[in-house]
Amino acid sequence: MRILPVAQRQAMFEIYSFCRAVDDIADGDASAAERLIGLRQWQQDIDACYAGHVPPQLSSLNRQIVAFGLERDDFQAVIDGMMMDVETTICAPDVATLDLYCDRVASAVGRLSVKVFGMGREEGIALAHHLGRALQLTNILRDIDEDAGLGRVYLPREALLDAGVRIDVPPAAIATHPFIPAVCAPLVAQAKTHFAQADAIMRKASRRTVRAPRIMAAAYGGILDLLIERGWTAPRHTVKLPKTKLVLIMLRYAFI
Repeated sequence: MRILPVAQRQAMFEIYSFCRAVDDIADGDASAAERLIGLRQWQQDIDACYAGHVPPQLSSLNRQIVAFGLERDDFQAVIDGMMMDVETTICAPDVATLDLYCDRVASAVGRLSVKVFGMGREEGIALAHHLGRALQLTNILRDIDEDAGLGRVYLPREALLDAGVRIDVPPAAIATHPFIPAVCAPLVAQAKTHFAQADAIMRKASRRTVRAPRIMAAAYGGILDLLIERGWTAPRHTVKLPKTKLVLIMLRYAFI
């Protein structure tokens, strides 16, 4: 975000702050009932912005909503995604539910972001769809053990059952099952397809509008490559992109 012009940078910081706030509520230590109250308050506050009754604490965010034409439905979709993590502990969702979750917690953020970057509506929505899903699937593949520690399994039910992994067992047992590599393989393929489709969109777009998405795609694509190299058999070591690699990505895309 720091490579962006000042106006875009400020807008992205506000979007990030919103996402960070609702995510912290969803993953917080409060009871589910208290977390739902916090998320519903955010729903009401976002609605108030669009009704012309801006809560004082959202005045900075509202300025960016007005300046870049950010859409209410995308903010609400992010909150809805957080609610999915609070209303039930997600464990082996079906494919449709997983895709809805990815759309809400990742692609909706992308739809907000591409407006700030200045992309056209059609190409922006398409990029948000593909890059958001690519990033979120990479997150899911990276965080299998961390999520299991929170009682969550985002790996799709169909892939688990097809591989012979029982889903009526504790999340840790699912995450450490010896057939997990067969479960991860189709998700890797999906992520790579989304990365490729996002790349095709960015190649046709104005370079100045896709600098930040390019960096995100390259960084997360690098993480996915490291995950593939490491493999999926438990125990799994943590994968992190080296700082030198990040610097090279920044140098390649930050000033195009």
